[in-house]
Amino acid sequence: MFRIGYNTNGLGSHRLPEALDLIGDLGYEAVAITPDVGGLDPFHLRQGEVAGIHARLQDLGLAVAIETGARFLLDPRRKHRPSLLEADALGRSRRIDFYRRCVDLATDLGADVVSLWAGSAPEGEHGTLDGEPDHGLGDRLVEGLAQVLEHAHGAAVRVAFEPEPGMFVERPAGFAALLERGGSALDGLGLTLDVGHCVVTGDEPVSGVIERWAPRLAHVHLADCPRGLHQHVAFGQGDLDLEDALGGLVSSGFTGVAAVELSRDGHRGPDAAREAMTSIRRALGASGVS
Repeated sequence: MFRIGYNTNGLGSHRLPEALDLIGDLGYEAVAITPDVGGLDPFHLRQGEVAGIHARLQDLGLAVAIETGARFLLDPRRKHRPSLLEADALGRSRRIDFYRRCVDLATDLGADVVSLWAGSAPEGEHGTLDGEPDHGLGDRLVEGLAQVLEHAHGAAVRVAFEPEPGMFVERPAGFAALLERGGSALDGLGLTLDVGHCVVTGDEPVSGVIERWAPRLAHVHLADCPRGLHQHVAFGQGDLDLEDALGGLVSSGFTGVAAVELSRDGHRGPDAAREAMTSIRRALGASGVS
């Protein structure tokens, strides 16, 4: 059975130790930590910070995954930049360095997975991996991912790639194209599947997507989304069939972390986390899973 978690990007106004306590108190079994300027910033770690968080995780019995979606950690003026798609090699190197630091952080915290994504094509460059010609963007992405995977080789950490609507790789078909493009260089790359994104891109039923990708599935994001609109909302406010998605995870034998991601609900973080757990328990109960 998978472990239900909550992403700290939905508790951005909380100190990280207090966010962990809240997540544990609400009955979550795992946490997806997004290192950011407010806590576990890989470029400015405070003395004893990692050891303290590791001890808190152990005390709470929380499994942990590392997310890499901090918006302005690498560039205070450009969201999610630089990415692995930059024409500037120095920009790509900075992103690769960040991912390597996150792998090291995952090792120190006992995390099983580091989740990452492609980013959007830089200004003036166009294309998607599973769509129009990508003008070399795919080669940059494969090269960067291969370096991250090489750094993670030998560590007990899985690197997992998330298709993200609006980015260069936005759906499971794009992930398949990425694996084909990368060949053996991406053999160890897992999949992060956001069940809400499947609704956005029309990859439904979600249980069918889970079944198709079960051998590569390393990490899961849980959120509702309106069909065709990339906006994470509370369960029941979008078009996700939560019972179908959770049932698919159970049927697939997935044993990793399935983490709720409500990054725009930080202003009501405790209530959002509580309501999400209630919805998940109700849906699992309806599926016959206690």
